[in-house]
Amino acid sequence: MAGRNYTVVTEFFLIAFTEHPEWGLPLFLVFLSFCLLTLLGNLAMIILIHKDHRLHTPMYFFLSHLSFMDICYSSVIVPQMLAVLLEHGTAISQARCAIQFFLFTFCASLDCYLLAIMAYDRYVAVCRPLLYVTIMTERARLGLVAVAYIAGFSSAFIRTVTAFSLSFCGNNEINFIFCDLPPLLKLSCGDSYTQEVVIIVFAIFVMPACILVILVSYLFIIVSVMQIRAAGGWAKTFSTCASHLTAVALFFGTLIFMYLRDNSGQSSEEDRVVSVLYTVVTPMLNPLIYSLRNKEVKEAVRKALSRSKTSGWP
Repeated sequence: MAGRNYTVVTEFFLIAFTEHPEWGLPLFLVFLSFCLLTLLGNLAMIILIHKDHRLHTPMYFFLSHLSFMDICYSSVIVPQMLAVLLEHGTAISQARCAIQFFLFTFCASLDCYLLAIMAYDRYVAVCRPLLYVTIMTERARLGLVAVAYIAGFSSAFIRTVTAFSLSFCGNNEINFIFCDLPPLLKLSCGDSYTQEVVIIVFAIFVMPACILVILVSYLFIIVSVMQIRAAGGWAKTFSTCASHLTAVALFFGTLIFMYLRDNSGQSSEEDRVVSVLYTVVTPMLNPLIYSLRNKEVKEAVRKALSRSKTSGWP
């Protein structure tokens, strides 16, 4: 960089969707409603799991942590996005950008780990039903969640330190909805090979590793289900996994499309649409997925509604 005139970047300017100013207010209202639905839906799910003793099982214990992460996930991204839409672009310091990137990476990594743990839980429930209670003890599930939190924090911390050890100079406009890795790499200058290798290595230990755990778990589940002769047994077994599979398909499908594809020739607008799906839409849909496709949750909701009526609530 010696002998060349660079302007060192100390803050970034988020400009997502600002090329269509007429979309600002409608998108603001849509994303605000999505954020409120996400907060209310996931908070209701956490309260429901806590209050109903029939949901005090390992699967719903993990689901309560997933709901909590979805609340954090949405809270990290959506407020900044709303500010961008309302102000037609907003500045964010490099320190705030790093904090947002860390929190987003932590929440996304933890979501991946929790979905993988839930797949393992379904494997034990279907393939080792007689040992389920002895394997998925309270100590075991607390240990699994603790490991997920520690691994998510470590991965996010190392990726954030690595990403923001890059030099940023020249253009400071991020045509994206938040401080994510792909747009940040586009603004970096100088040699970023080492940082990119570290980031890719840690990405491999999160998304592909979790997908492998999920695929292997469901492979054993399918083999076990194929040995059930009664058709009713098939339906009952798959019904216990349907909600989780739907959540996995939504979350990992959009992440794979965003991060594990060839980005050449892809438009920024397409990237923004995909990012909205996994940062805004998926956290909002998860409570609906687990309430509409799960008999225990639907029964708990009916019980809670009937209790509210008898207590005189409107």
